[in-house]
Amino acid sequence: MPPKLILIVLTVAAVGGGGYYYVNYETTIHHAEDGSFDRVEITRRAAEPGDQTHSPATVDRSQQISEAGGASIRIATFNFGGLDDVKLNNRLVVAVLVRVISQFDLVAVQDIRANNRGVLAKLLREMNAAGGSFDYAVCPSTTSDPVGNYSAFIFKKASVEVDHNTVQSVNDPKNLFSHRPLVGSFRAKGPSKAEAFTFTLVNVHNEPETSEAEVNLLDDVYRALLEDGRKEDDVILLGDFGGDGIDLGELTAVPGLAASITHTPTTTRGTRLADNVIFSRRATVEFTGLSGVVDIMRQCDLTIQEAMAVSDHVPVWAEFSRYEGGQPGYVAEKPGRTSR
Repeated sequence: MPPKLILIVLTVAAVGGGGYYYVNYETTIHHAEDGSFDRVEITRRAAEPGDQTHSPATVDRSQQISEAGGASIRIATFNFGGLDDVKLNNRLVVAVLVRVISQFDLVAVQDIRANNRGVLAKLLREMNAAGGSFDYAVCPSTTSDPVGNYSAFIFKKASVEVDHNTVQSVNDPKNLFSHRPLVGSFRAKGPSKAEAFTFTLVNVHNEPETSEAEVNLLDDVYRALLEDGRKEDDVILLGDFGGDGIDLGELTAVPGLAASITHTPTTTRGTRLADNVIFSRRATVEFTGLSGVVDIMRQCDLTIQEAMAVSDHVPVWAEFSRYEGGQPGYVAEKPGRTSR
């Protein structure tokens, strides 16, 4: 068993939603006669009804409009598969990333390969030029340290907000993680601050060869955040857990903790279930029951080679109420605690 992670617990404060890009716009990727990428066309469209007939864990429901009519937010995770300047020079890749990410209110992303925020800022400019209003949050050290590979949060400014002071990497003095998890605290916009859903995200990026040991460190991270004095009980682990399947290791000792995706592969070639959104079903009652895996090939009409050029992973998402406690009328006495 690996040594337990030594944590310097961060004191983070929860902070105080918007429509979906995909409801109003459609991105059409055109191919030449030889099958190669030709051009991208963005047009306004009417919303389409969602498929209500299958399990959300096995069907791409990312285009489905919430029955709550804007009362929920969709939180996703997406391993970019090595996003760098070279990849961003590929217009097909950019078009797919803009279309896919814009479907969600908040996305935890991994595997950005750069020594600074330039690559991420360039992607955000592309997204906002297409009609979005997005911002991002990264560990402050990303500006100055030659990290080479980092994670981030991308979010709709009209839908959620983050206290940038809370966005930090987990302290890992023994270098037990291949990539230190990125932590951030958020609040859904829309409801009053007293009623809004507050939550803490742990953005995970494990390597396959060390995933078993690293998953067994995440229960320490989870408990440390629960016990940091803020009384925030909605702690969500999401990202690339590195392995194959839903073996949660020592996380199984955390009461009520469960994975959103249980049977669907999350790699582009369909070989592994590596990515997930994991949280306590007892504590995070804001979960609406909807979650899924985005089939990028089908949604964007890509060949396997084109999809692999975007990433070797596909996005995974889960939906949550904007309201603390899952419905209007619950008022937060303190962060993470609610009452009638």
